[in-house]
Amino acid sequence: MPAFRKTTLALALTLPFMLGGCDKAKELYQSWSGSGADKPIVQNAPNRPGMLLADFTTLVEREGPAVVNISANRVEEDDGSDADSPFPFPIPEDDPFYEFFKRFMPPGGGQTQQPRERDSISYGSGFIISSDGYIMTNSHVVLNAQQILVKLTDKRELKAKLVGIDKRTDVALLKVEGKDLPTVKIGNPATLKVGEWVAAIGAPFGFDNTVTAGIVSAKGRNLPDDTYVPFIQTDVAINPGNSGGPLFNLSGEVVGINSQIYSRSGGFMGISFSIPIDIAMSVAEQLKTSGKVSRGQLGVHIQEMTQELARSFGRDTADGALVVRVESGSPAAKAGLAPGDIILSLDGKKVGSSADLPMLVGEKKPGTTVKLGVWRKGQSLALNAVLVELKADTAQGAQKKKAEQQPQLNFDRLGISVSELTREQRSQLGIQGGLLVDKVTGLAAKSGLMRGDVIIGVNQNSVADLKTFEKLLAASGPNLALLVRRLDNTLYIPLKLGNE
Repeated sequence: MPAFRKTTLALALTLPFMLGGCDKAKELYQSWSGSGADKPIVQNAPNRPGMLLADFTTLVEREGPAVVNISANRVEEDDGSDADSPFPFPIPEDDPFYEFFKRFMPPGGGQTQQPRERDSISYGSGFIISSDGYIMTNSHVVLNAQQILVKLTDKRELKAKLVGIDKRTDVALLKVEGKDLPTVKIGNPATLKVGEWVAAIGAPFGFDNTVTAGIVSAKGRNLPDDTYVPFIQTDVAINPGNSGGPLFNLSGEVVGINSQIYSRSGGFMGISFSIPIDIAMSVAEQLKTSGKVSRGQLGVHIQEMTQELARSFGRDTADGALVVRVESGSPAAKAGLAPGDIILSLDGKKVGSSADLPMLVGEKKPGTTVKLGVWRKGQSLALNAVLVELKADTAQGAQKKKAEQQPQLNFDRLGISVSELTREQRSQLGIQGGLLVDKVTGLAAKSGLMRGDVIIGVNQNSVADLKTFEKLLAASGPNLALLVRRLDNTLYIPLKLGNE
């Protein structure tokens, strides 16, 4: 099954290897109309201009010394048994004696295995951002490391101190003792264009000083994880050992930190992701100053807009972040946000999709006042919210139980049977009203509604009881959206009545 993978190379008790140099490019490509034999271009198609191939040699020579190899030593507790082998010593499965030992030797060699500690080493890349020894890499490269060694291209080995890490952006800041160290130039990833040439440097699988190149495939990619990063997607070959290394543009400037790949095999398959350097530098500045990163929190649960939901709310476009839940006492609640609101902008920056909002909020510090552009029931609103510091998610689920028989009503048009919640159920869920879905058929089942869901809203209106629900349905058009609580989640489910 395909997966997003961090690209650290992890080994146990292996000789460390050195990362190779990087590159800088100022004059890397040849002129379109040049005729010199030393200007490589691909063969023209008829009546089409020649396509340019970038030359990264100057970049590598100039920027290579600022790229480093990082080895992180960890001490891990081992229960004494190898999960991949039934024997107390390593035997490859293709060894002629594997089946013999498997048949006649009990797991662990018949001996009780005592927990023990073992050393493990992971390898990655990094780059020097200041002449006095500050180095950037990925947090997953150095996480939980007892000792960190940095190797330069001139063969020097320096012990590094971990200044701080930020898991949400996968950025770490290291410090080595030194002066007049070579440094990279920091670029502006906002100027990158899809199709532009880029280059990466690192030590994939231990092959030092490896340079790979490709093009920008997409920008602003959101991955299904907890990061607050609009990744740069490229087709640059990134493999284990490349993590934390720089991504260069044609001017020899770092525009990203190589972080993840999408792979079915665990190796490179043509899709790589890099952290934009402006985000990484902002994180590094906070790590340098305080050793941690503080982010703002709004206190809303949001859902991606779809065309079906947009029609239900009377909108022509499916942009924005749809609010499905507002935490009590949060900045969002104090600002007046409500379920059904569609957040279209934050401080003038467009919220094109639900994934944009957490990143925009995460860029702000606690205590910052932000201006939200909101669409509510056909009107545009401007709300101000004062952000608080982002905390770990402590939300707990509330089990829905039906302790007593409540008034029940069938809605054949929708294909549902619902009943009012008991006082105990409302208390468990922390809501004032709502209807429990007892049966689902037809349109509702096709739309994704499930038995046990709790309907708490229709479009942008709250549902207190059966009477309110009936009135809202009678007043709705052919498109409506049900706001539903499902275990710990809140979401809108669109229904198109016109097809029934």
